[in-house]
Amino acid sequence: MKNENKWILGLAAGVGAAGLAYALWPKNKIPKDAVVYPFDKNKYIGLWNEVARLPNVIQKNLKDVNEEYKLNKDGSIQVTTRAYHIEKNKPVEATGKMKFKGSQKVARLEVAYMLPIYLDYNVIGIDEDYKYALIAGNSLDYLWILSRDGQLPDNIKSAFLEKAAKLGFNIDKLQWMS
Repeated sequence: MKNENKWILGLAAGVGAAGLAYALWPKNKIPKDAVVYPFDKNKYIGLWNEVARLPNVIQKNLKDVNEEYKLNKDGSIQVTTRAYHIEKNKPVEATGKMKFKGSQKVARLEVAYMLPIYLDYNVIGIDEDYKYALIAGNSLDYLWILSRDGQLPDNIKSAFLEKAAKLGFNIDKLQWMS
């Protein structure tokens, strides 16, 4: 009977864990074909400035956010995020690691600032000169618009907003940084 009870207890724990994972898993995931292909990581490397974002807990009280991407020897990408924390009244910085979730020609990546916890980072829009980028997490809760110089031409803005709206993002909730 003891082994049977352990088995039942293990099964119950497994079902409970699966239920919790299902409850927390994003329901509206970004389609695989929404990400940029072909993607050139060498063109993406460098400094990017945040132009707009959906409000999120991760960036609460942050302004003047920029990210700098550098290639690591192992093919991964180092990302350094710098911002100004409004409540702390001081600049803050965090360094993380990005890696591709498959082919490096597909802009489906994941980023970790606190290893081993990786979060999805999908480039779902980019101009041909790699000056403007539309970034999403793995659900409709995370969306960013980035620019090399902090500016966003109207034609790029319209194209990015149209794509985001078609995917189901609530673009009316975007916070514009300037």
